[in-house]
Amino acid sequence: MALSISRFNASHEAVAARYDDVDHLYGEIREHRLLGFVLFLISDVVLFSSFIFAYLYLRNSTGADGWPPVNYNHVRLPRFDVAFATINSVVLFGSGATMHQALESWKRLERSAFNLWLIATIALGCAFLGGQAFEYSHVAITWTGSTMGASFFTLTALHGFHVFGGVIYLIVLGIQANNGVYTGSKYFGLTAGTLYWHFVDVIWVALFYLFYLM
Repeated sequence: MALSISRFNASHEAVAARYDDVDHLYGEIREHRLLGFVLFLISDVVLFSSFIFAYLYLRNSTGADGWPPVNYNHVRLPRFDVAFATINSVVLFGSGATMHQALESWKRLERSAFNLWLIATIALGCAFLGGQAFEYSHVAITWTGSTMGASFFTLTALHGFHVFGGVIYLIVLGIQANNGVYTGSKYFGLTAGTLYWHFVDVIWVALFYLFYLM
């Protein structure tokens, strides 16, 4: 027992010590990079918010017809498949958990675990995109058929593009990490990748509520 505790303490001290070898210049640049990346995410929030407010305005303009609206043939449009969207959402939210574990594994200097969690995140991201493509091919509305369809395809496709970009970003981060670009004390790229992936998770929460539950 004493030997196990001693090993744990030694490991903990080794992990903690890696923060002491960050030079002042890198620490300062890292703070600026973090600020710039947060501002980028805020600008993306503004982009999504603009589309969301436009959708809400159009939805509230339907008046007595209610929602979903009626099409040109005066037939009320069907609601989206909540059950399938829920499963696809769990896949995406699960990828947020695996990405968090990937970053924590890197902080603990566990490269093998990092690679496994990162690959799991990429696989789940691809699975979400596959689910979205499947839904697009089976949904009963079109982009040009109604305000509801135009809003749905515009917002979910915009989010899907962000997920696709995130998958490419994570692949690049994985290659960089395994080629020695990041160390135990200098890994801002991995932090930014994790923040971005959590961002697409949060945006999907809003879209899931708007189109499937509201």
